[in-house]
Amino acid sequence: MNVNNVRSQIIDGVEINTHFDKGPFFMDGVDTICSLFLHRCKQLQEKVVHREKELGIWKSYTWNDFYHNVRLISLGLNKLGFRRGDKASILAEDCKEWIYADFAVQCLGGVSTGVYTTDSSEQLLYQLTDSDSTFLFLDTDEQLDKYLTIAVDCPKIKKAIVFEKEDLFDFKHEKVIFLDELYKLGEQELKKKPDLFETEISKNKASDVAIMVYTSGTTGHPKGVMLTNENLIYAISVGKVYLPSNETDELFCFLPLCHVYERLTSCMKPLSDKSTINFAESMETVFEDIREISPTLFYGVPRIYEKINSNFNIALSEATNLSKFIYERALKTSLKRVELKMKNKKIPIVLNIKFFMYEFFVFRNLRRMIGFDRVKRAVTGAAPISPDLVKWFNALGIPLIEGYGMSETATVMTMNDPENNKVGTVGTWVPDANVKISPEGEIQWKSPAVFAGYYKDNKRTSEAFTKDGYFKTGDKGKIEDGLLSITGRLKDIIITAGGKNISPALIENYLKFSKYISDAIVIGDQRKYLTALILIDQENVEKFAQQNRIQYSDFSSLCNASEVKKLIAGEVDLVNLKLARVEQVKKFRLIDMLLTAEDDEMTATMKLRRSYCETKYEDLINSMY
Repeated sequence: MNVNNVRSQIIDGVEINTHFDKGPFFMDGVDTICSLFLHRCKQLQEKVVHREKELGIWKSYTWNDFYHNVRLISLGLNKLGFRRGDKASILAEDCKEWIYADFAVQCLGGVSTGVYTTDSSEQLLYQLTDSDSTFLFLDTDEQLDKYLTIAVDCPKIKKAIVFEKEDLFDFKHEKVIFLDELYKLGEQELKKKPDLFETEISKNKASDVAIMVYTSGTTGHPKGVMLTNENLIYAISVGKVYLPSNETDELFCFLPLCHVYERLTSCMKPLSDKSTINFAESMETVFEDIREISPTLFYGVPRIYEKINSNFNIALSEATNLSKFIYERALKTSLKRVELKMKNKKIPIVLNIKFFMYEFFVFRNLRRMIGFDRVKRAVTGAAPISPDLVKWFNALGIPLIEGYGMSETATVMTMNDPENNKVGTVGTWVPDANVKISPEGEIQWKSPAVFAGYYKDNKRTSEAFTKDGYFKTGDKGKIEDGLLSITGRLKDIIITAGGKNISPALIENYLKFSKYISDAIVIGDQRKYLTALILIDQENVEKFAQQNRIQYSDFSSLCNASEVKKLIAGEVDLVNLKLARVEQVKKFRLIDMLLTAEDDEMTATMKLRRSYCETKYEDLINSMY
């Protein structure tokens, strides 16, 4: 692969320095994901690749285990009638078996796709039907119940394979088997056809679709994004250059594996970097697990970093006045240093001396407290993040950088450099990629990572590209000094009654940096002024209520307490000080119900669905005008 840092950019509407390599792309002499998997398994053997908790104890699994289990699942599937080109869906929480199933399907020349565990039975039916899946992997009786509810409506499913037998020992169904039964079928097939597994892998081609990733469905039904072996090999090759890691690195898997970000990080990245993946025991134990693992590299979405900051503020509120004073002095010193460093300005000797003193006595202990004491690089993506939050992490000595990517580009588009971190931008674009900004301000993209199309949807695939072959991201942006900045979503741009164009993303990020605000949606299209729907941070606001003896019985009554509304009003006023008058939030309302990924208002990656919320809370919005 040509990894020369050749880029194009649009200046005054003219494309400069166009360069685009069409491949082929190889890693270690192979051009498909499963050939690379086979190579790594033979190469690394007894090295640990996965680590999981069992009954509270971390257990390690090697590349030999990886190979052995994937081979048996593949052969078992072949015995059950799975053939090249067939599709299989995986409905399970993050675990090694999720990845085993993923690779087993691909090794047979099939296409694997993930389903969010928070999806309803109806959503599961849609995805199984739309993807033409013939097999379904699932982990627990809860997910099995979803399938059984709609089993009669998806006759293409030949078998549903359940990972766990707990609470299902006496269960029998003609279309359901357990993973241990599939392993036994694989062992029988291995004796009869010992070369079948490797033979099938050798038939895979770079141009074959390897995985499908369903979009989060913030607008309409989710679409099946088809990613080829070439897309994925290119993506992990670029990642090796832009996000280097090695066989000593420990990564942490906690985002849904059906999301393209975690899929590339935890399923594909170890193939290039030989790193180890540690699975969170559950979403409830994520922060405890991080402290136990102390990862060296961390990949997350803004919500996880906001939550770490929120948890830190809760802990700080219980510290002594002296500890708070020392922390505030240390943070002020470090932030000043971070600001100078990010502007490439010289750092005064006295400031450096103060910082290194605080580093020794304060920051290294704070990093250990949140489990980031070994982190060499933390990455945020999938949604915009507050620049102030990025600076806070960097001030603590955690090099948090922002990148940009989409399902349709196999996540790989741009990335900041920890040594030259330009906060407020998403960094420089990857090798062999072309980017341009349309007259409407849309970011348009061309690279070897761009997807093969939406499954069974030629119309939407065609609409996704310009006449000259650029993928239309739907994001607004600008290019300055070779750096890309995202200014908002085209469809989210607010045009006020006065004709002013405003991107709500910046304002929402300012609001979310408040430790008392979890999420926000800014409203104002065709209206006289801006307003906001705000979701409070439950833990921090509850802490505030306890400290101020505010009575409440549940989340709704907490939101409706006059003191809480006054608290949030103060936070909104602080944000308004940073904004031009036309951008200021004049009124707000609190969403007085707890929201989770199971709710229609939120995606599985914990982003509020703007269009859905604007419809559901229409009366609440109208009350502000």
